[in-house]
This record gives sequence, C-alpha cells and structure tokens, in this order.
Amino acid sequence: MRAADLFEEQVPAGRVAVWLGVSAKSAYQWQRTWRREGRGGLRSRGPSGGRCRLDGRRVERLRAELKRGPAAHGWVEDQRWTLPRVAVLIGRLFHVRYTERGVSYLLHRMGWSPQMPVHRAVERDEAAVAVWREETWPRLR
Repeated sequence: MRAADLFEEQVPAGRVAVWLGVSAKSAYQWQRTWRREGRGGLRSRGPSGGRCRLDGRRVERLRAELKRGPAAHGWVEDQRWTLPRVAVLIGRLFHVRYTERGVSYLLHRMGWSPQMPVHRAVERDEAAVAVWREETWPRLR
C-alpha cells in the first residue's frame, strides 16, 4: 500500500523501487496494476500456491497419529519419522498422495521441525549411567 501512496504522489516507479527496496520490475508491475485496478488491485490475495489437501480435522488426526510413533504404524526398525514414511501414512489414512517436499511443507506448517535423533540403546539403564558418571568417571579422569 506504500507503493500506491507513492504512485498517487506521482513518484516514478523506478524511484518507488529504490525507496521500498524492491526490484524495478516489481515496482513497474505494481504501477501497471495500480493504474488498471486502483489501490484494490495491490491488496494481498493471500498466500500463493495450492490449498492444503488436508483440512483442519485431518491435520489434527495426522498430528495424533504421528505422536503415536512409527512402531504403531508398522515401522518397528527404529523410532524415526522420515518424509517417505509420513507420505505413506498420509496415503493410508486419507487416500491423498503427497510428495516428500509436500510432506516437508505440511510438517513445517504443523510446527514440526527436522531433527537428528539421539542414538541410545533400547536397553539403556539411566540409573546405572548416573552412578557411572558420579563414581567411575571421576576415578578414570
């Protein structure tokens, strides 16, 4: 809308580009739109791209299923959600196909982030580790 204000003040598109820190091409395109449609033509039309194929209810169900873990869905080798696994899960639950990139975008919108898993033995005994750190490690050091 700042560009529209400047166009109304007869500021050239090239100068608008410099002042607003955008490309000249964008400023000239905005000026053409402003001349054709007025200020309303420069109003945001919302996010670009296609709509999410999962509605809010389905996203919440996916969140719940992801929290159950991979083993609950047949991946018992490890407890990691990978993009291909999540894509398969979405297909099984909702009969909707997602690419790995699409799964990545979806998980990001859901607040999930990629993380490297901490490798720990299933048999790990936290109490024994604590005792070792307190008693054995200081002697070895």
